Amino acid sequence: MGKGGEQGEECSEREAQSPSYTWEEIQKHNLRTDKWLVIERKVYNITKWAKRHPGGIRVISHYAGEDATDAFQAFHPDLTFVRKFLKPLLIGELAPGEPSQDRDKNVSSNNFSCMFSESSNPVKSKSKASKARPQLVDDFRALRKTAEDMNLFKASPVFFSLYLGHIIVMEALAWLMVSYYGTGWIVTFLLSIILAVSQAQAGWLQHDFGHLSVFKKSVWNHIVHKFVIGHLKGASANWWNHRHFQHHAKPNIFWKDPDVNMRHLFVLGDTQPVEDLAWAFSYYLRYFITYIPFYGVLGSLCLLSFVRFLESHWFVWVTQMNHIPMEIDNEKYRDWLSSQLAATCNIEQSFFNDWFSGHLNFQIEHHLFPTMPRHNYHKIAPLVKSLCAKYEVPYEEKPLLKAFADIVGSLKKSGALWLDAYLHK
Repeated sequence: MGKGGEQGEECSEREAQSPSYTWEEIQKHNLRTDKWLVIERKVYNITKWAKRHPGGIRVISHYAGEDATDAFQAFHPDLTFVRKFLKPLLIGELAPGEPSQDRDKNVSSNNFSCMFSESSNPVKSKSKASKARPQLVDDFRALRKTAEDMNLFKASPVFFSLYLGHIIVMEALAWLMVSYYGTGWIVTFLLSIILAVSQAQAGWLQHDFGHLSVFKKSVWNHIVHKFVIGHLKGASANWWNHRHFQHHAKPNIFWKDPDVNMRHLFVLGDTQPVEDLAWAFSYYLRYFITYIPFYGVLGSLCLLSFVRFLESHWFVWVTQMNHIPMEIDNEKYRDWLSSQLAATCNIEQSFFNDWFSGHLNFQIEHHLFPTMPRHNYHKIAPLVKSLCAKYEVPYEEKPLLKAFADIVGSLKKSGALWLDAYLHK
């Protein structure tokens, strides 16, 4: 037999000799200095690689000792390319008798208790959950394949070009207003609103590029992401990636989702790249060159502060209406679909809601498929609803104003708990 045949036999022999591991063994490797995870039943040692992970060390480390198959597929648009980096990390596979999910994610009724009413018979409930959950995971992966077959991960260049265009038009309109009509109070107030709208919409656009959902090549998404978040908004792409990918990996999980951690005022990671600082500097340079001739240094600073004040309220209300009213707790080791549905809800669709929230009114679909272009969320939503209905997974959708009211109600409840714990004890 030729060399090709010999190499094939050697490869097959190595695969046959690949070590097998139980979940009990794998779960021991979830330490800072010792990290294993499982993808598609293959076991990988990511201890050294985690520091080089493009998405950040923390997001991949959150899956140490766990099955990361669905997260791996959700975050990486080009799986063929990424799998090349996995090959050197492969150390074995799951033992034949082991389930594909860790910690009995497929059979634990405790992890999916929201499926059943309080009046349900607990014995029957557990039996039902045990039967349903393995198929739920398989059906979700089949749904993802359906979305791929429907080309729902293909972005529309026209949509994103027009979206970027309407941001640039607002920036130009603000400059034209102050150029032609001066710096009166009314003009300044209208200009501030236009700039706040532009900044908010640029925030939603950078979110698209940050999730690698526009271009086929990740490198182009990264480049344009740095331009939009840096030059159009004056923020850091590295800072955003460091925090936001963790949020998507483990939404509303204490110590893993930075959005529900109140330990630090700022989180910047280990280093702040000079490139990110340069992009952010270019925004402030452009802004002050544009407005200092009209408002002076102090007036320009005041204008910028007021614009940020308006934009920040818009940003906070939109980004928190889908999460704060939902479950916020310690890690419960749910499967991908269940963990995302427990932490997210949707807002009713309308043209205004889509534009106002940057399509984050489809937060459920966005969390399940973070690399899907947002203009396709409404197409996959009915299929997600159907899957959730099949397994009695709560799929929550509400009007915009009710979502805002729920934020206040949730914070009021949290405040009452705090008072009971620290003031009324």
